[in-house]
Amino acid sequence: MSISHAINAAQTGLKVSGLRADVVATNVANASTPGYVRRSIILSETLVGGRTSGVSSTGVVRATDSGLTSERMTLSSNVAQSSLMASTWQVLSSRIGDDAEGTGLFSKLSNFESALSAAVVSPESGTQLSALLDAANSVVNELNGLSQLVTQQRTEADREIADGVNVVNAALKQVEELNGLLAGMDRTTAQAAALMDDRQRALDTISEYLPIEAVPRDGGTIDVVTSEGVYLVAGTAKQLEFTPGNAFGPNMTVDNGALSKLMVGDLELTPGASSYAAVSSGMFGALFTLRDADLPAFGAQLDTIANDLVSRLSNDAIDPTKVAGEFGLFVDTGTPGDPGLAGRIDINAQIDPTQGGSIWRLRDGIGAASEGPPGNNSILSAMSDAFTAIQSMNANGIQGSFSATDLVAHVASMTGQTRISHETALSAASTQHDLMMEAELSETGVDIDSQMQDLLAIEQAYAANARVIEIANQMLQRLMEI
Repeated sequence: MSISHAINAAQTGLKVSGLRADVVATNVANASTPGYVRRSIILSETLVGGRTSGVSSTGVVRATDSGLTSERMTLSSNVAQSSLMASTWQVLSSRIGDDAEGTGLFSKLSNFESALSAAVVSPESGTQLSALLDAANSVVNELNGLSQLVTQQRTEADREIADGVNVVNAALKQVEELNGLLAGMDRTTAQAAALMDDRQRALDTISEYLPIEAVPRDGGTIDVVTSEGVYLVAGTAKQLEFTPGNAFGPNMTVDNGALSKLMVGDLELTPGASSYAAVSSGMFGALFTLRDADLPAFGAQLDTIANDLVSRLSNDAIDPTKVAGEFGLFVDTGTPGDPGLAGRIDINAQIDPTQGGSIWRLRDGIGAASEGPPGNNSILSAMSDAFTAIQSMNANGIQGSFSATDLVAHVASMTGQTRISHETALSAASTQHDLMMEAELSETGVDIDSQMQDLLAIEQAYAANARVIEIANQMLQRLMEI
């Protein structure tokens, strides 16, 4: 090897060492940047005339593991779904309550039962009658509030679906645009690596709403397909279609056309639909399940509780003064039999002073023309017996025999079990996601300690190449002196 050849080889080593140092510095600077994938220089031997003539860089490579990334995106969809379901059911469970000491519906029914028992013992007490009416109003207000909460949650879910559709459509368009940029450039450059990071971030955004997979294509592009096999990007990006509702009522469903479906072209992605393309998880999976299934079912159970109260205390055997078939203490202010009774239940105007009624009718009867004997507790006692009577129930997922308070306790228990089930699912999904994230980061992330070790090796290589040039220069000077 000639001296000039040695100098040229050492120069290439210096150049490559500088490139490697630049990449290490970039890795360290972006160690905490979400979605950043570790880079490294691709090195190759330089040949001139069949002889080794140093080293060269053929580009930048990203440390990827498509299998781990794909599995992590799937788990991201599961976590997003489980998180939303758990948080929603936690709100519902806390509102309905699970003990008499709380502030939910169960507590309100327990207080009403206690007030009714006290009024039976002291029917002459105006204080006890007022306490009973207040307790009844608390039950009505809580049922009305829970019904309104269901409507509010369904409205918010519908709005979040619309917002999510906009986010996903923008991300799909971004993937299409990045595909176009990558197809026309050298994919071993630092610029290409940055664009690939951006594309993966877009995929991560999409995967939070619905499970997807990235399918590599020629030229560095990818297609995006749902786990069910629907292409969202195939050369060009398709657009999700959804129309948010303007108002919500208990009768509004997807089946009767009152609520929008989630579509891609002529394929229906609506979770729970009979279409093979129906989304199975992700935020869309949770939002549609809540809007179309879970919340309406919970609302129907509230209606069952309200109907039980109305019917129990409207029994003609309780109050001989009222017209047969008319309402008792609690009334349905709408059309009987229509969904949404929990939002319509109210106190009978004949009893409620705020509606022009008289509170003594709690004791003497709704149809009484005047006050009766203050010590007569026959109607109050009959109301208490009806309230505590065990009745069979088989409606809206509720099956068994219950008193009025027991029925609420049973629904509260069912709600709590559903909450626990979703919290358990969230815990499992989060654990799996965290483990997969750690595995992916170990393969593709930036390990500062490892990068510092690489930097030391680069420094040594740089110094060694510089020393080669220095020695070669001394040798040339010696030759010039001869």
